[in-house]
Amino acid sequence: MRTVDEYVATHLTGEQADIVAAVRSLMSRHAPDAREVISSGSPAWRGNKLIAIISRSRTHITLAFARGADLTDPHGLLDGVGKATRHVKLKRVSDVDEGRLADYVRQAVALDQ
Repeated sequence: MRTVDEYVATHLTGEQADIVAAVRSLMSRHAPDAREVISSGSPAWRGNKLIAIISRSRTHITLAFARGADLTDPHGLLDGVGKATRHVKLKRVSDVDEGRLADYVRQAVALDQ
């Protein structure tokens, strides 16, 4: 698999595909210089380094920020306890909240400089 489009076509159906489409749109608006890539078999966005990556489960799509532990979390959406990453679970398209998620994306992009 070489592209995010191929990933979506072969791994996602229904609402998960719609959630990923909404995340891709969000990322293109708020991380316009990030390259959309496949990393470790999943769609990701890379600037100087990995910025964010998505993965799927049976019940949701996870949007993980590579340096999520360094982000401020004014919206209380970030989960995780590791040294580096933090993630948000997206179960519905409506969970791709432009205002809140854009804040995390902008912070992640600023950390990538």
